Amino acid sequence: MAPNSIDVRLSSVILAVNEDTPQVVCVDEQGADALPFGPLATSAERTLELAMRRVVREQTHMELGYVEQLYTFGDLGRAPAGRVVSIAYLALVRAQDVPDQTGVGWRDCYELFPWEDWRERRPDLIDQNIVSVLEDWVAGSESRRERADIAFGLGVTPWDESKALERYELLYEVGLVAEHFRDRQERVASNLGRPMSLDHRRMVATALSRLRGKLAYRPVVFELVPDTFTLGRLQEVVEALGGRALHKPNFRRLVEQSGLVEGTGVFERKTGGRPAELFRFRREVLRERPAPGVVPPGAR
Repeated sequence: MAPNSIDVRLSSVILAVNEDTPQVVCVDEQGADALPFGPLATSAERTLELAMRRVVREQTHMELGYVEQLYTFGDLGRAPAGRVVSIAYLALVRAQDVPDQTGVGWRDCYELFPWEDWRERRPDLIDQNIVSVLEDWVAGSESRRERADIAFGLGVTPWDESKALERYELLYEVGLVAEHFRDRQERVASNLGRPMSLDHRRMVATALSRLRGKLAYRPVVFELVPDTFTLGRLQEVVEALGGRALHKPNFRRLVEQSGLVEGTGVFERKTGGRPAELFRFRREVLRERPAPGVVPPGAR
């Protein structure tokens, strides 16, 4: 890259919920997990989105459906040489196998961010590995105390699922993730979660925050389930994304009363259990309500 030039790349956070696990598509980048990414060929496509879709197709053989532009990452030092700007996209796909290709596969989001999965209980590593480091970092600073409390739900502050990015960035700052040391060319002293190439874990955290926030006001979750689904499966997907368990009767009642779904009259029969009715997303709700989202995750 020529001096003072800017290298523009396109990156994709491709998310699905496979069984009960939120996962992201990763490619191998010199032995490390990376998101699908490639250079912007300025003369090849009419739009950035078309260019991004081409990059994904070439690297993963996947054809994307729902996509939205996520964020532009351009901090100096995010790549080894020069100024590299990545225009990142969020793509949602239904549970599927990645086409057979060497070095391409799914990565469990909670391997990347183990502190984010509260479906069973508050993760032990928050108290065992994080809180004491944050307490030292706060060191009497009211602004730092506020930031730590809000990010991790400490003291009387409740846990906010949508602050996944703030939590990752705070852990980066205090030196609890490997990227903190790698970017400073230092020996890794501590690491929570699975690191990724460049700042790609930050990109996934950005996508997770965006998606969790949208659950409350946009019907994006329906991009992650089949055309017909049980309410149990819908709840499982919402819980997987939000990292929190939901009260089953309340979730079912609120989803049905919101007009988001309609029954098909067809029942899914499973061995050893009662048949469950299959539902579909009511697209009419997009005209009926300004913010048709599912109930956000909450405590059981």
